[in-house]
Amino acid sequence: MENEVVSKNFIEQIIEKDLEEGCCDSVHTRFPPEPNGYLHIGHAKSILLNYGLAKKYNGKFNMRFDDTNPTKEKIEYVESIKQDIEWLGADWEERLFFASDYFQQMYEAAVLLIKKGKAYVCDLTAEQIREYRGTLKEPGKDSPYRERSIDENLILFEQMRQGKYQDGEKVLRAKIDMASPNMNMRDPVIYRVAHMSHHRTKDLWCIYPMYDFAHPIEDAIEGISHSICTLEFEDHRPLYDWVVRELEYEHPPKQIEFAKLYLTNVVTGKRYIKKLVDDGIVDGWDDPRLVSIAALRRRGFTPESIKTFVELCGVSKSNSSVDYAMLEYCIREDLKLKKSRVMAVLDPIKLVIDNYPEGEVEYLDVANNMENENLGMRKIPFSRELYIDREDFMEEPPKKYFRLYPGNEVRLMHAYFVKCESFVKDENGKVIEVHCTYDKDTKSGSGFTGRKVKGTIHWVPAAEAVKAEIRLYENIIDEEKGIYNEDGSLNLNPNSLTVLKECFVEPILRDAKVYDSFQFVRNGYFCVDAKDSTTDHLVFNRIVPLKSSFKLPQ
Repeated sequence: MENEVVSKNFIEQIIEKDLEEGCCDSVHTRFPPEPNGYLHIGHAKSILLNYGLAKKYNGKFNMRFDDTNPTKEKIEYVESIKQDIEWLGADWEERLFFASDYFQQMYEAAVLLIKKGKAYVCDLTAEQIREYRGTLKEPGKDSPYRERSIDENLILFEQMRQGKYQDGEKVLRAKIDMASPNMNMRDPVIYRVAHMSHHRTKDLWCIYPMYDFAHPIEDAIEGISHSICTLEFEDHRPLYDWVVRELEYEHPPKQIEFAKLYLTNVVTGKRYIKKLVDDGIVDGWDDPRLVSIAALRRRGFTPESIKTFVELCGVSKSNSSVDYAMLEYCIREDLKLKKSRVMAVLDPIKLVIDNYPEGEVEYLDVANNMENENLGMRKIPFSRELYIDREDFMEEPPKKYFRLYPGNEVRLMHAYFVKCESFVKDENGKVIEVHCTYDKDTKSGSGFTGRKVKGTIHWVPAAEAVKAEIRLYENIIDEEKGIYNEDGSLNLNPNSLTVLKECFVEPILRDAKVYDSFQFVRNGYFCVDAKDSTTDHLVFNRIVPLKSSFKLPQ
């Protein structure tokens, strides 16, 4: 038998080449989020990629918070990120780090650059620095403070650290090349004054390193072999390499860029999500209409479905968008054999079986999942009064309507044939009750072959059913109008959330716990809400409808 050919993505090819040529002894990756918001589905790709590579090559994986900007960071975000990564199954094995762990080393690195004549303290304002930087077509011009002596720069930088200057009054810049075609190399700012309390170091520091300076130092200190980041950092790679080279690290890490994961018709930008949260349009970063990892978990997505989705998207160097329907496909595929298929009535109307013995209750044996017998059986109480969905009865039906209408016979799922005899309306002309008769010889599983019916409808027992609130979700963006309005605001879908408060589910769901999920027959997959559901008030989120037009590309 011929050896199976395994396709490797471009990052795996680079890593294997580095290992073969001795450029590194082992693979060491990291996931380095900034704790300034919740993670979203795009971050899941980076997490699983970095963790998966470390695992594949028997290497190490670091969890590291890039907490160099105290103005936007919160402990809340740190804890949410840790929870998300653990839920996805990326195990950092106690290798948890913070950029703030290295503030002293970063300061010493900046001092080293000053001593080498590679950094200087600059008094230009932020606006002046932008003006001096030039354009893509014109070179920048040197700062008037670029040729300060090493001794003067050392004194000024120490004074910055001691808090003698106000925010924005002075910065430390790398001395590289103001004529470089790469704007990132035109003497970038590497330290700024910021009199802000840090969530970990408190008021110990009043100067903080810039991300482009801090990140390569963090990687080098931790012994990261391959610093894998998204494509927008490709133009920053020369600066990354300059930092680790000038600081003379013995084993410099290698930066590799890959394309971000973009989903159609969703909101991933932290600025936009924060505004949705602050304006009360959503009920938090974990609102199930969002695609933060916390929101996907609350809605009922599984780690396995997200891993499958990431694998299907693949790793490339070209930016592209993926249809949200692919993510829905992945959760359907994951749940279809794992979850019980139960009955729920979302818009109830009472059905009375007039010839069924009053007061009698029988228990029907029902398979939890017809496609997976390992999920076992359950019993459903059946009696004279039931609830059915309003859409399963019509007074004057159109052609090819095979559900209940006067004179028509259908099967009650798992139970008997019933024939509609009459119905009752309220004072507003709304049907509130349907009366039927049943044929006791037509019980499911009895082998009855006397006649056939074209329609089967689901139901729940009126007396024993459990009342529940059910939430139906659509994309928060109005897909037909696009993501943004002309003024740059989000084009919100007014129907992104529908709340149904008068629903009934099978009695077996009475003890359902948060995150428990089920297939509601004909309605989709649903999950017990982790925030609002209680034992006295069950709340279910629809994870995904049952069917989609999406087909997996061949």
